[in-house]
Amino acid sequence: MSSLPRQLKVLRWSWRRRVEALPPPAVYTRALCSRSHDPADPIEVHKRKLELWFSHLPQEEKQFGGYFLPETMHVEPLILEREPAEKRTPLIPSPLLQGPPVPACTMEQLFEPVADWGGARGLNVMLYGAVGTGKTTVVRKLVLDWCAGAALTQFKLLVPFSCEDLSQLTRASSLRDLVGRKYLHLRRIPLLSGEGDQAKEVLFLFNGIEKMKLDFRIGNTELCSDPSEALPSGAVVVNLLRKYLLPEASILVTTRLSAVESIPQKYVARYAQICGFDSAERQRAYFTSRLLQQPSTGVAQPNREALIELLYLNLQRESRLAQACFLPAYCWLTCATLHFLHFTDAQAPIRTFTGIYTSFLRLNFGGEVLGAGAAARADGSVQERQGSLMLYVVRTVGKLAFDGVTNKRTSFSESELEQWVGGKTKTDEELRQLAVFRTDVLDFFLVPCPSKDGQEQDADERRYTFAVPAMQEYLAALYVVLGENKTVVEKLTRQVSVAIGQVNEEVGSMVAVLSKFIPLRIFAVFNLLQLFPKLYERVHAHSQGRIARTLASEMFRNEDSFNEDVLDQVEQGLLGLHGPQPEKQDERQPFELYPIFMGGLLHYDNRVLLQQLGCSIKSTTVSQITRALRKYLVRELNKPQPPEELMDLLVLLYEFQNPRLTAEILSTIRTIRLCNVRMTPLKCFVLSSVLSCSPASYRLEELNLSSCYLTHDLLEMLWPAFRHTHNLNLQFNSLGPESCIFLSDLLLDPKSDIRSLQLCDNPLQESGVRTLLEALPQDQSLRHLSLMHTGLGDAGARQLASILHHHARLQELNVAYNNIGDSAALTLVDACREHPNLHTVHLYLNPLSNVGKQSLYVRGVPTDHGGTGRRVQVLASVTEGSDLSESWHPILSVITENASTWDPKRVREQLEVFLRDLEWGRQQQPSWWKRMHFRKVEKGVRQVLQRMDKDTAPKSRRNAK
Repeated sequence: MSSLPRQLKVLRWSWRRRVEALPPPAVYTRALCSRSHDPADPIEVHKRKLELWFSHLPQEEKQFGGYFLPETMHVEPLILEREPAEKRTPLIPSPLLQGPPVPACTMEQLFEPVADWGGARGLNVMLYGAVGTGKTTVVRKLVLDWCAGAALTQFKLLVPFSCEDLSQLTRASSLRDLVGRKYLHLRRIPLLSGEGDQAKEVLFLFNGIEKMKLDFRIGNTELCSDPSEALPSGAVVVNLLRKYLLPEASILVTTRLSAVESIPQKYVARYAQICGFDSAERQRAYFTSRLLQQPSTGVAQPNREALIELLYLNLQRESRLAQACFLPAYCWLTCATLHFLHFTDAQAPIRTFTGIYTSFLRLNFGGEVLGAGAAARADGSVQERQGSLMLYVVRTVGKLAFDGVTNKRTSFSESELEQWVGGKTKTDEELRQLAVFRTDVLDFFLVPCPSKDGQEQDADERRYTFAVPAMQEYLAALYVVLGENKTVVEKLTRQVSVAIGQVNEEVGSMVAVLSKFIPLRIFAVFNLLQLFPKLYERVHAHSQGRIARTLASEMFRNEDSFNEDVLDQVEQGLLGLHGPQPEKQDERQPFELYPIFMGGLLHYDNRVLLQQLGCSIKSTTVSQITRALRKYLVRELNKPQPPEELMDLLVLLYEFQNPRLTAEILSTIRTIRLCNVRMTPLKCFVLSSVLSCSPASYRLEELNLSSCYLTHDLLEMLWPAFRHTHNLNLQFNSLGPESCIFLSDLLLDPKSDIRSLQLCDNPLQESGVRTLLEALPQDQSLRHLSLMHTGLGDAGARQLASILHHHARLQELNVAYNNIGDSAALTLVDACREHPNLHTVHLYLNPLSNVGKQSLYVRGVPTDHGGTGRRVQVLASVTEGSDLSESWHPILSVITENASTWDPKRVREQLEVFLRDLEWGRQQQPSWWKRMHFRKVEKGVRQVLQRMDKDTAPKSRRNAK
């Protein structure tokens, strides 16, 4: 995959061209003229309090910075006025399919007079939509606009109610008491007295009417026209909708699709359906409002704009993402994921990928129940589990997701939906719940698969897939962690254990009484009852061990070893693939998020959110899974892991948020090699967070971050990780002179113990190297320093030579490929010879003459008297005069490894010099055996040249095209 910065650079011009053609975004301003009225006016007090209340954002919005105003984030979804006969039409409106565009309507138009509705009566408007279409957001924006005087100005008073709150009231109350209980300042307002036609300026808003079981039968709900008469809350709402109580008042009701018929049609003047974002332009406006306003982070604005451009291009391809972002809820999830991937701030609170999905579900399903009956209400614990809509989702859609993950499938037929979601024959109540679930929720998770040839699929061949691929893995993980995939034996032992546990309580009390009169051995048989619960505990612990074993096996699948790391896969799903596409795509996609979600769901914060959704994960379960998981992870980590798999493991430990477990796992790891992994701010933060869980004395033998696209900003996020490292490899990155200041501070940090620092192929330049070298005299830990191909130059080599004696512990120095001439090289070798510990100097690929090379070898050999008696190995060429160099193989290995990234002309010239040196040296050898050895080295050099020719040929052909 091409790196994101490269994509941003290519597409930045396209974004600027497009953004000039877009209309200016709507700017919402709060009208403050009303504040000039009497502050004691109850309506003015009401507006101020409503504005404060509805301006409060949910906890989930804090991950975007917490400074947004609701009006700056709001993008109006498509609202269509539909007759009752049309309310069962497909959720996706015709603008997203084919056909003429459907005219949208506004909230102002919904309250225009209706011809066949009595003029003296206020309008009853029903606003309905599926889960995630934006009902709550529209209501919030409507209330704020009314407070600001920007909408529904014909109503002097707007009174919003939450039907969830009203359904919890057990005491009878009048309409005025209901209003006064929630809005104390409106207790005595004359608009609600029922006198005259004052109520025509009042608009009641009942949000989520499906939460109240309204009964419009005259025999069950008495008529009432007195706003002061006490009635059950449901009866008050029914009389308002009947227009028997305050008939002049208007009412706006919001509800889900399945509850549209809960209010008789004769009591509703207009029906309007919220249909989400019907176009990519609406989606783009939403993304722009969320992702561009980020002043707290350091990401440049052009990069943000190009990021949105990449996202917009993926939406235009009519991908699965475009189908999902039809729902504003999934637009929120997309923005939250991109913010997590690209705008990571080390100073912000800890956020996890699992936490984003858990928050997303709480935002859409928090407090939602699915038809808990009267029998269920008698038992509180049972009612919560049976009535939780989220738990119903896990047991149906989660079961389908688990089957897909197990069999490596992402699409499902209608028969499979019927098998996993519908199930076998059910009771009337279960069938009713299933019908409600299919109407309101199923489309939220599953969408039709886009056909490959663009033609509509036959009904028999129609297949469905999850709107967001990661949601399948999340629900499958939740299904497993909640223990819903129990075997028959586990289910049976649990039922028997519960039954025996209840018997034990009764038998125990009986034995306690009778034991005073009859010998206890007669009751020994009753002690057998105590054995089965212990047996169940063993079976239960084995089940948790199986979950841990599943997590570990899924984490280290052999067929997933050479995929990109999971965070890059998530990014590709949102931004799409750019550049050459793979010729063949394997339909059996790897599910690498599945085990990571399993670990993340055990985190305490996620368990708290799931508890609010009716999905309980007990602490004992977490302890058992963690105990078993530690053993399996340690065993797998004894095997060498590819860099991508190792990065996924770090993400798993980060998602787990268990410092103790992380420290125990890290104690078995001595090397972390992430070479060629594209490091992002998030990955750097993950690496540092994980290593920060280890004790201060913990040290990695090697941290390899070569070819990881590191920049100066990313280095600062990696500071905690570097302090736990002995050998730090930062080769082939984009570290400039400013990075040397950071590296100098790292070397001088008393808590760090860097013994080997490799900076090959970073544009440090002479100024940066000079800054780095100034720290060497005070550093006492560095043993190996590699500055190969960093722009050192003659001046840098001489400065290095002048300070070497201040750093007595240095043992190996690599300054190859730095444009160092004969004079500077000789000065450096002389300083190395006088150094007490330095034994090797790399000087190959520098413009050295033959005379200079010979002088270097002579200088490296100790003299008979007056010298140190210690030899300094100088690696300047594959030959040493007429003999082969002892280090010819390491030199060729380094050149072979890096030839594709270095200047091919320069490398070719040096290799040809090697060939001439080898040919001359071979001719000087009288021994046939030595000549054969020279030919072997010549063959190795020619192979490097041939490999370079093969690498440059495809590039030249691409450039020609």
